[in-house]
Amino acid sequence: APGRPTLLMFNGIGANLELALPFIHALGERGIGALIFDVPGVGGSPAPSMPYRPGTLAKLAFNLLGVMGIDTPVDVAGVSWGGGLAQQFVISYPHRVRRLILAATAMGIPMLPGRPSVLVKMIDPRRYFDGKYMARVAPQIYGGDLRRDPDAIEMFIAHARAGSKRGYRYQLMAMVGWSSLPWLWRIRQPTLVLAGTDDPLVPLINARVHAALLPNARLVEIDDGHLFLLTRAVSTAGTVREFLDAA
Repeated sequence: APGRPTLLMFNGIGANLELALPFIHALGERGIGALIFDVPGVGGSPAPSMPYRPGTLAKLAFNLLGVMGIDTPVDVAGVSWGGGLAQQFVISYPHRVRRLILAATAMGIPMLPGRPSVLVKMIDPRRYFDGKYMARVAPQIYGGDLRRDPDAIEMFIAHARAGSKRGYRYQLMAMVGWSSLPWLWRIRQPTLVLAGTDDPLVPLINARVHAALLPNARLVEIDDGHLFLLTRAVSTAGTVREFLDAA
C-alpha cells in the first residue's frame, strides 16, 4: 500500500513461497504488501552450487530489495527457520529495518528443541514430496490444528511444492552452530514474537525466553501449532497489522 513499508518475509525450511500465500493474501486485505522469495534450492529456485551461511541469504535479500527499487526501511518477518534469517538480516542491515516479526522460531543455539522423534521427521524432506507421508506425520511435527483438522493437512499439501533435496540439506547445514544470542541486545527495533502453544518443533518456552531477551519485544501466544500462519492466517494477519500500526 502507498506510504506503508513493504513486509520482507523469510520462509521456513523447505517451504516454498506458495505456502505463505494464505497469510500474504490476508495481509493484503489489510493493506500490507509483502515480498517473499524462494531461497536457493526451494520451490522454483535452482539448487545452490555450494553450502551457505545465513549471512549469505541476508545479503541476497538486501540485493533483492535493491533490484525491486525498495530503498526505504522495510518491516521484516521470519517464520521458523526463516526467523534466523530475519534476525541475521536485521543485525546485518539495521538501517533497512523498521520493525521485526518472529513467528514460530528461536535464537538458534541454545534453543530448547522438540523431541528427537519429531526432529527426525522434520529432517526428512519427504513431507514435501509425498502427500501420504505428510498426512501421516503432520500431526506429530506441527501440532495444533494439524492434530485435529484433516482440512489443515490438505491445505498444507495443496500449497507445498518440493524443491531439491540438495537445497534442503544446505538449509539444514546453514543453521548448524548459528546463534543470535550474542547480539540480541543490538536488535532495538520493535519486535513481535508469535508462538503456538502446541508447537512440537519449537516449544513455547523458546519464544518466552526469546521475547524476554530482546530489548523491545512483545510476545503473543496463539492457540495452535507450528503452522499458525497457514491455519490461522486471517487472525494472525490482524495481529500483525495492529503491531505494524502501533505508535
